[in-house]
Amino acid sequence: MTSAVWTRYEAPIGPLLLAATEEGLVLVVFRADEETSARAVAAVGRRLGCTPVEDAAALAPVTGQLDDFFAGTRKDFDLPLDWSLVTGFQRRVLRELAGSVPYGQVASYQDLADRVGEPDAARAVGAAMGANPLPVVVPCHRVVESGGGIGGFGGGLEIKRQLLALEGVLPAPLF
Repeated sequence: MTSAVWTRYEAPIGPLLLAATEEGLVLVVFRADEETSARAVAAVGRRLGCTPVEDAAALAPVTGQLDDFFAGTRKDFDLPLDWSLVTGFQRRVLRELAGSVPYGQVASYQDLADRVGEPDAARAVGAAMGANPLPVVVPCHRVVESGGGIGGFGGGLEIKRQLLALEGVLPAPLF
């Protein structure tokens, strides 16, 4: 049986739910109001076979690195990750993304499909990005369309724009 902890983190892009196991960070959820957080905690508990407990202190290393990232002083996360919520193709794509698309750069869905040896799977890469359980830390916001479009984003396009602006990929909004 796995044990898990969770907390809510007030990010500049809105509240995030963070959950971790003894293996590492397992879940990041956008727009984590009380209702969304309760649903996410219950769902991750079912998936992991445990009852997650709220423990902000246990997640302090994560929130500290997020503070630094949003302040613009951290470009890489140095956190243990628990990949147990993803398998197969999705895991391969997300691990490739995490290891090969640095801060301030982007890759296309097609580029990631090529990198994992599946050149006909650009749409599947998009689906993997949409199901990423570790957004921000595993930076699916850095994946864009080959033709220059911003693409989709599970947290919403405004949050994707904010993250890309933070990294200097897009200009900051004027207002």
